[in-house]
Amino acid sequence: MPSNPVPSLSTDQVSAFVEVARQGSLRRAAQVLLITEQGLRNRLLALEARLGVELYRKRRGLRRATQLTEHGRQFLPHASAFLDRARELGELFAGDGSGNEPREVHVVASQYLILYVLIDAVRKFHAAFPHVRVRLGTRTEQQIEQTLLEHPDVAMGVAAPYEPSSELEFANLFSMGWSLITPLRHPLLKKPDGALRLADLADVPLILFERGSTGRQHVVEALHQQGVSPEVEMETTNTEIIVRMVEAGLGVSVVPLLPSGAVTRGRRVGIRSLGEQIRPIHSGILTRRGERLPPASRSFVEFVQTTVGGEPQVQTARRASPRGIS
Repeated sequence: MPSNPVPSLSTDQVSAFVEVARQGSLRRAAQVLLITEQGLRNRLLALEARLGVELYRKRRGLRRATQLTEHGRQFLPHASAFLDRARELGELFAGDGSGNEPREVHVVASQYLILYVLIDAVRKFHAAFPHVRVRLGTRTEQQIEQTLLEHPDVAMGVAAPYEPSSELEFANLFSMGWSLITPLRHPLLKKPDGALRLADLADVPLILFERGSTGRQHVVEALHQQGVSPEVEMETTNTEIIVRMVEAGLGVSVVPLLPSGAVTRGRRVGIRSLGEQIRPIHSGILTRRGERLPPASRSFVEFVQTTVGGEPQVQTARRASPRGIS
């Protein structure tokens, strides 16, 4: 048995308490809820018994006002949030009355995040919410922002934006540091993690992200700060292709890697962390500022924040991260 079992609370009981707090008297609260004053009182007493505390001060005779106890004042915001969430859950499967009408959440994300993060998250979400359908669309970070601003049917974006529009809100999910990946038995692998410096890449053929991408610029700027002029051998837009190129022995590369190891799992490549020599990538959820998401979309956001947000944090985000990581 759990040491702290969850109390069995009903929405009727919590609604009774919230309405009493709003109206200031049992009589007016009972009128609003269309129940008798005694029925309201019974719900409040049952709620207090469940919680094991007194929520409001009982008075004999004329009740001009009902004052909350300290416990009542602490409980009120949580009670209101409890009712809001209950309404959302009720709306989540509302439709034709069957409870089986699918709900749709339209999400746009970078190829990197879809491939290595969202596919698994959506699979788990479908198992928990079988009546909600998630549509995933692939975009670059810049296209994700533009899509959110121009298409109201798109609920959210999952990206690593550089400087999000002032019309969008960014909620960080996780951070990724940069690592060097090489073919197996490459001489650079002789250096242990923490000993590899960007200067060691001075004369090594590099495979980088395409020209014009902020991801490439991010790496190149860090190299230049160390006085290194990179020898760029190949360019591409896709992290998975870069990994395959390295595996084929076409060069080495510097890429952001998830702590889970999903990006290089099953690939015959060597990996060495570059620590904090290059600023980490911060990935998260983009939504339109001030917009309240529909219940199905909010459920997906909360699910992703719970399941994906558990990735280890490399560094607290001080600013949004670069475009061009795909």
